[in-house]
Amino acid sequence: MPDIQLLNGKKINFKDQINGFDLVKKISKSLEKEALIMEVDGQLKDLSYEIKKNAKVKIITAKDKEGIETIRHDAAHIMAMAVQELYPGTQVTIGPVIENGFFYDFARTEPFTSEDLTKIEKRMSEIIDRDVKTKKEVWERQKAIDHFLKIGEKYKAEIIESIPKEEEISIYHHGKTWHDLCRGPHLASSRKIGKAFKLTKVSGAYWRGDSKNEMLQRIYGTCWSSKKELDDYINRLEEAEKRDHRKLGKEMDLFHFQEESPGMIFWHNNGWFIFSSVKEY
Repeated sequence: MPDIQLLNGKKINFKDQINGFDLVKKISKSLEKEALIMEVDGQLKDLSYEIKKNAKVKIITAKDKEGIETIRHDAAHIMAMAVQELYPGTQVTIGPVIENGFFYDFARTEPFTSEDLTKIEKRMSEIIDRDVKTKKEVWERQKAIDHFLKIGEKYKAEIIESIPKEEEISIYHHGKTWHDLCRGPHLASSRKIGKAFKLTKVSGAYWRGDSKNEMLQRIYGTCWSSKKELDDYINRLEEAEKRDHRKLGKEMDLFHFQEESPGMIFWHNNGWFIFSSVKEY
């Protein structure tokens, strides 16, 4: 008979264990629509999580930092799902949330192009419209390793081998076929992500950040809780790009960089004149 204490101090008693979905229904219909995940005694959980004992619970929405981060995390998963639907044989590695967005690293022989990003965005929208459901499973460690090796995901198997023995191996399914190793939590379905996202660029990244390892392809994206927030962010990026010192240095014939000397500035006459004048001043 768990007593659930909400953020406002109100307590609700239940005869049996209860999950997040049933809890938000009990609280209010408006919250049922907005709820994304929940915090149970300080730990973030899926709404499907069963609360079996007395607990302090906070319902997380898109207004919360944890809520928008979960939206971005799900967007990363759906991007990886879209990539593997469009380009079979591509391996997925890691796909974390970062400031203002997310990225995912892929192992693929052919380089991704800007046209590919457009295709991936379109497929992401289609998956979101499908409203694929999310389900968490906990697997036995060796079963998980064997499974990912069997389907050709060697990087994923390597990650599992490095997870501490005391940690559970949780697998999140998005729809009937696509799944990934992940700690979670995640949204209940893809529709909860919304359409305020955009893939921004592709870059190279070494596996596990080690230059001795294979070079992977990293696709970056941004995701927000509304179209207005997305548009504002894109506008800020465009304004910042206009003032990028690398762009201005080239346009004004001030300096250039060379790939073999990272971080070194090679001054041109115009740039050296300005630098020297400022220094003398």
